[in-house]
Amino acid sequence: MYQRILVPVDGSELSDRAMSESIALATPLGAMVVGFVAEPLLAPMSGPPQQSLLDDQIKGHDAMTEAHARSVLQRFEALAQAAGVAFEGHHDQVPNVDRAIMAAAESHGCDLIVMVTHGRGAFGEFLFGSHTKAVLAGSKLPLLVLR
Repeated sequence: MYQRILVPVDGSELSDRAMSESIALATPLGAMVVGFVAEPLLAPMSGPPQQSLLDDQIKGHDAMTEAHARSVLQRFEALAQAAGVAFEGHHDQVPNVDRAIMAAAESHGCDLIVMVTHGRGAFGEFLFGSHTKAVLAGSKLPLLVLR
């Protein structure tokens, strides 16, 4: 059965559900949960920036995203430890979240991905996109979708 479950999280209320449900799934399986936070890269600036200003913005963005990812993963780890479930946490800054999730699953030896969906419907997906739908279309691993 499943031994390593990748759970992409972002700190939202929906990702809290992914945390609790993945831990509940991992408990009877004796599986490890691998939490993953994919933080976006700094958006490009318009116009010619001054290099020192750009460097400061990149450092600030890097520090902010690192702190956010660590906070989310620490909360996830505490929940897993309380349930007696093995946990690993990883984070990365990425240009494409969907591809990063699939790459993380492969690089960390996961055999299942658990994700949540907003359930926005066709119009919402058109406006905002769907990471879950993109992972479903591109991943070779089983995907458990929570709504």
